[in-house]
This record gives sequence, structure tokens and C-alpha cells, in this order.
Amino acid sequence: MNSVKPKKFLGQHFLTDLQIASKIADTVDVCPSIPVLEVGPGTGVLTQFLMQKDRRLKVVEIDRESIPYLQEHFPIIKDDIIEADFLQLDLKKVFDGNPFVLTGNYPYNISSQIFFHMLANKDLVPCCTGMIQKEVAERIAAKPGSKAYGVLSIMIQAWYDVEYLFTVHENVFNPPPKVKSAVICMKRNDAESLGCDEKLFRRIVKSVFTMRRKMMRNGMKQILPKDCPLLEDKIFNNRPEQLSVAEYVELTNNVEKWLKVRG
Repeated sequence: MNSVKPKKFLGQHFLTDLQIASKIADTVDVCPSIPVLEVGPGTGVLTQFLMQKDRRLKVVEIDRESIPYLQEHFPIIKDDIIEADFLQLDLKKVFDGNPFVLTGNYPYNISSQIFFHMLANKDLVPCCTGMIQKEVAERIAAKPGSKAYGVLSIMIQAWYDVEYLFTVHENVFNPPPKVKSAVICMKRNDAESLGCDEKLFRRIVKSVFTMRRKMMRNGMKQILPKDCPLLEDKIFNNRPEQLSVAEYVELTNNVEKWLKVRG
């Protein structure tokens, strides 16, 4: 099998620049020794450099055309090629419940979903690196007060320290995407818990960002009644992107207390 055609419905843009592939592979060194899981290896441009690392490597691929290509060109990892949809993959079974680095040239059409799946298994993924759409990378790394700061920023930064590493131009892909790409690194912070009701935390963040251009009390009316005295607090004069993760945690605790008192 000589080639694999990139498929639009899978969001595939195959990297062709070996120097960039090597640099992406080196990002997994932020968490040395532990195994690596690569998402969407495609034709193995990144895989070949990950194989040079002195650690266990598995790859997960949904493209049926890529599977035999990988088996033929990388026979040494033949038994470590997982034919599956990453979003449906039970990550606890990949390395028998042991932690691993998640990496890849991620499919652009599901990159956010990939990271939410990572968050659901954050205790297994101390490090996540790889390449995504530049706009998504900027959102993940954004700081409070910036236009890019949003739900994805807060949810990931609650558990991971994020570093935007470098930008990748369109001309190093087949086919070239219509947008620039970026390589990022996310490393678990020291938080063992958020110190609040995490389900309520997620609900509050998602609710206020449905009206991100308005003051926060507008979005909070999905959770609190209009006459709730808590809504008079000056924090609700802010727009959603102005609050840090810590401030959202504090807000969640205040809302939870009020809801319990109200019964």
C-alpha cells in the first residue's frame, strides 16, 4: 500500500514537514518515561519520531485506509495500533490503568471533543501535547480578559498548565488547511480537586458564556431566579471572560450555599 488519501470528513490534514514532526514528538519529553498514546497517526509522519523515544507507544486510528498502511510501514508497532474512535475509547484500558502522554496531529473537526474526553480522564493524562487549529490553541491558552478566553480555556486551565509553543503555517500539510495551526503543551497542575461542586462549576461556566457579551447576571438567570439577592453582587457586573478560574470556583461555592439555604 503506497499512499493514504486524506479524508475531509475525518478532518485529516497530513503533516509533510519532517522537521516540525520531530519538534512535535519532542514535546512528549515534558513527561518523561511514561507511555505515549498518539491520536490519528494517519501515515505515521509523527509516529516515526515517537518510535525513537525510549518508551511504550500506542496509536489510535479510525481511518480504515490508514490501518494497513501503518501495519505495513511500521510493523514494530503492529500490535499497538488501536482501530477505534478515540472519543469512544476507554482510556483506562489503553495502558492497563497507568498514566500516559496524549499527543497527535489532532483532527481539527473534533479537537475540542478530544480535550473534553481528556478532562474526563485527567488522572490518567498528566501531559497532553500536539497540534491543533491555531484558533483553538489560542482559546485553550487564553488568559482572563482576552476575547479568546472562554469555556474551553477555563475547563482545561482548571486542571492543566497550558503553554502555546509555536505556530505552524498551512503550506506544510496535505491538503493545506484554510487556517494556521499551533502546537501546545498541557501539563497537569497540582489540583486534586477544584474545591467546589464540579458539576455546578461546569454548569455556571457554560451558562454565563451563552451570553458572553453581556454582564454575567444575564447568563446566571438560567440558574438563579431573577429576584435572587446574590445577583446584586458586583461580580455579576463583569462579563464572563473577565473572571479567573479561582473566581469561578469562589462563585460556584457562593451559589451552592445560596441554593442549599433556599432549599
